[in-house]
Amino acid sequence: MVIVNYNIGNISSIANMLQKIGHKATVTNNPDTIANANKIILSGVGAFNNGMLQLSNLNLLEVLNEKVLHDKVPVLGICLGMQLMCKKSEEGTVPGLSWIDAEVIRFRNSDLFQDMRIPNIGWNDLKFEKKSKLFTDIDDPKFYFLHSYHLNINKSDSTSTTILSTSHYHYDFISAIEQDNILGVQFHPEKSRKYGMKLLKNFVELY
Repeated sequence: MVIVNYNIGNISSIANMLQKIGHKATVTNNPDTIANANKIILSGVGAFNNGMLQLSNLNLLEVLNEKVLHDKVPVLGICLGMQLMCKKSEEGTVPGLSWIDAEVIRFRNSDLFQDMRIPNIGWNDLKFEKKSKLFTDIDDPKFYFLHSYHLNINKSDSTSTTILSTSHYHYDFISAIEQDNILGVQFHPEKSRKYGMKLLKNFVELY
């Protein structure tokens, strides 16, 4: 299993949590190492454009597409990592990985939410929409969020993307998705204590 190191995010926290539950992950940006991975974690915080440019500059786009789209290796996107799986983002102009038919949009202020603080920071509940192995034995969960943007799945075209959960911050937004071997969470499991530990354990052991 590898955690993709593209110079964005607190990947050491994810590696440390995996180690606590008895699983070692290789933190790498070496395409050859990624090519041999049986599972991939794509985490990240920060700007969409910068994330995609870092992946491109490190020559990781080809190997990631091969592993995820052709080899169907399980991949977990975390926060920005999940957003990069989309086609595009309002945050920038660089195209995303386009693994899922969705775009990334900023939280909407309106007359109803004039006092809305952005980013959304802190603990929040999940409302499960579908059953998934990712949430096995996770009941009444609370996860830690830190984000200004969220997914908007394209409803006009047929898509196999499943919304696993939503959360509420002034309005409901997508907090976890699954599409075949592709999984994504908007929250930070590495900051979510026992709930995050169990989620990562499920990803490693059940997929």
